[in-house]
Amino acid sequence: MSNPLFQALGGKQQPGMLQQFQQFMQQMKGQDPQKVINDMVSSGRISQDQLNQAQQQAHQIQGMLEPLRSMFGK
Repeated sequence: MSNPLFQALGGKQQPGMLQQFQQFMQQMKGQDPQKVINDMVSSGRISQDQLNQAQQQAHQIQGMLEPLRSMFGK
């Protein structure tokens, strides 16, 4: 039986994507995400426009995933 979330996302897995996510989670452990973002913008590592675009994309993805919540009883 395959994973319903995996199927809903097109059934395609990027090579190393899970490992990259796990590495990211380890790096962020114990950190305030808002402070990390603010530091990235203030240092010039990312621009305010890039942050705005990423936030817009996150909201779009959230909207696409919202119907899947019922599959997991939430």
